[in-house]
Amino acid sequence: MSPFNADHKRLIIGLGETGLSCARYFHQLHLPFTLLDSRLDPPHFATCKQEFPDAPIYLGPFEAHRFQQVKELIVSPGINLSEPVITDAIAKTGVRPKGDIELFAGKARAPIIAITGTNAKGTVTTLVGDMIRAAHYTVEVGGNIGKAALDLLHAPIPDFYVLEISSFQLETTYSLKAKVATVLNISPDHLDRHKTLENYAQTKQSIYQHCDIAVWNRDDPLTRPHCSGDPPKNILSFGLTRKNSDALEFGLRRINNSMYLTQGEQGLISVNQLYIKGQHNWANALAALTIGYAIKLPLPAMLEALCQFQGLPHRCQWIREAQGVAWYNDSKATNIGATLAALNGLGPAIHGKIVLIAGGLGKAADFNLLNASVARYVKTAILIGQDAPLLKQALEKSTLTQAARDLPCAVSMAKQAATPGDVVLLSPACASMDMFNNYVERGNIFMQLVLEEG
Repeated sequence: MSPFNADHKRLIIGLGETGLSCARYFHQLHLPFTLLDSRLDPPHFATCKQEFPDAPIYLGPFEAHRFQQVKELIVSPGINLSEPVITDAIAKTGVRPKGDIELFAGKARAPIIAITGTNAKGTVTTLVGDMIRAAHYTVEVGGNIGKAALDLLHAPIPDFYVLEISSFQLETTYSLKAKVATVLNISPDHLDRHKTLENYAQTKQSIYQHCDIAVWNRDDPLTRPHCSGDPPKNILSFGLTRKNSDALEFGLRRINNSMYLTQGEQGLISVNQLYIKGQHNWANALAALTIGYAIKLPLPAMLEALCQFQGLPHRCQWIREAQGVAWYNDSKATNIGATLAALNGLGPAIHGKIVLIAGGLGKAADFNLLNASVARYVKTAILIGQDAPLLKQALEKSTLTQAARDLPCAVSMAKQAATPGDVVLLSPACASMDMFNNYVERGNIFMQLVLEEG
């Protein structure tokens, strides 16, 4: 007999990757559910029909009667909790919306390392996973990167879980008790949904609730733990510029005319030995080392993993050097903070200037925040996409700006503008959906165009 009937009140909202993983989770537990998506053609509709033939699926604008007397509300990260029908259901039923991380937290049987931040989440999450493997422990890595969190439960119980967690996922997470939790950095992003930087930072800070060890960035005061309720038991920090007060904490300093990653006063490794370049990547390395130290990984194993790590696709990814000009794909820079990190990381490390390709969907961001770095490091900004006029208005006081009708045109213009010693950097500071399916497609097309250039 099918467990699905008209009386169950468990709703899963969203038929993307997260919604599919939640549906599989409940299906495996033989618990009934209904699937809803406001889109008429969601990504995993056919898969859900095939795998859950008895589960009701409703597509199109949300209807209030579907939410009446709901007992469990599972919300995918892409769904805005301020949707009127959702807020009304929460008010009338008192139900607390859950996400996949909340479900995962209730089932995980190994220590969880929880990583959030505006930028570099994927890089640090992947690097910590590499360090754990180098130390000969088992690890499952996922969340907002790679496998959905609930899919990690299908594998044998590892020594550690490492999760990248977005602000949207944290909105529906309440009982995560991480072994180590970190907020890597905070800069304006998703303000179209969070409305204010204060709200956004507060959501990020919730990752520290109930954790054993909090890791924060000394260079970014917004990451310092200040959660109420159940604060962290221990606190560690990392940072590039602010002096670390603890002899065991990780930082950066100059030794014999070379910059070194350090622990206290001890030089560990020269940054010249790393594949990943730029100050933002040095900060990522320090964050990963601090997390590894917190879970007692041996230092030699961590340094070995760090020396072998070549970075992630679309994150300041080197493509080629031609006629003395280096080309970088930073398509993952979908917000101002990520573009600032790229500019401030690459700018001081090159002999010439940066030719910046930027633009797309700005998500209500304040592009004026780019001006200081653009004025210092950017020769010209080539602007594409829907919010190119807003970028031009903000940046024309700091550098030469040019409009390009599309990405191929922008690549051609960048080739003309760059001279030996310069860098051409795609770092849009914007989302991609006005012109592309996602940032991956944007980055792949950019790389193809660059490699096709003579």
